[in-house]
Amino acid sequence: DALNKNNNVRVLVISAQGPVFSAGLDLTLFSEGIGDAPHDKNHPAYALAFYEQVKYYQNCFSALENCRIPVLVAVQGGCFGGAVDLITACDMRYGTHDSFITIYEINIGMVADVGTFPRILNLMPEGIVRELAYTGRKMPANELHQYGLYNQIFDNYEEMIAHVMQTAQTIASKAPLAVYGSKRAITYGRDHTTKDALDNIAVWNMSMLIPNEVAEAIQASKEKRFANFEDLPTTKTSLNT
Repeated sequence: DALNKNNNVRVLVISAQGPVFSAGLDLTLFSEGIGDAPHDKNHPAYALAFYEQVKYYQNCFSALENCRIPVLVAVQGGCFGGAVDLITACDMRYGTHDSFITIYEINIGMVADVGTFPRILNLMPEGIVRELAYTGRKMPANELHQYGLYNQIFDNYEEMIAHVMQTAQTIASKAPLAVYGSKRAITYGRDHTTKDALDNIAVWNMSMLIPNEVAEAIQASKEKRFANFEDLPTTKTSLNT
């Protein structure tokens, strides 16, 4: 949310170091209770506290999808449970050959509730999603690329990071407002009818298209140089509302 409000951030790359990308949810949440809520699950305050905690986690990942800048994620090793929620909220996903995902929640007797199902269904076939959700099996990188979750896979972490950072640099060289508009239009088009999505794009360009930036992009291409674009304006809007 803070990065989204910043006017000079153009791309966000999420990566990790070590043998796994993320082990997912901290399971002590269940043993230690939720905040100040009673441990008695029959107490009304418990249910409300649980709901609010889940909404908080959901908003954390929705912030990646809703922010104005593209989010790229590089996955090495294991990506467990809640980490799958995280990567499905990103714009593009890359992985090493030894990486894998697992919708691990089924293995501990719960339903993934932070964002996996509504998003992963836009990225992978329904039958494959159901298999992962019901079995909790580890899906390796080659299958993740085959079924469309990964944009690309790499032999090792160093090659992956080099490629992801180069992709990020290419995106950062484009007009920030046009990149933001493209992200917004793609997400909107995914969740709406073609008719509504087309109208949304027309209204966006009607309001946001900047002729000077179009001219600068064309001139920079002719002169084989980086274009000089304006940063996104700062915003006070919160993503978690």
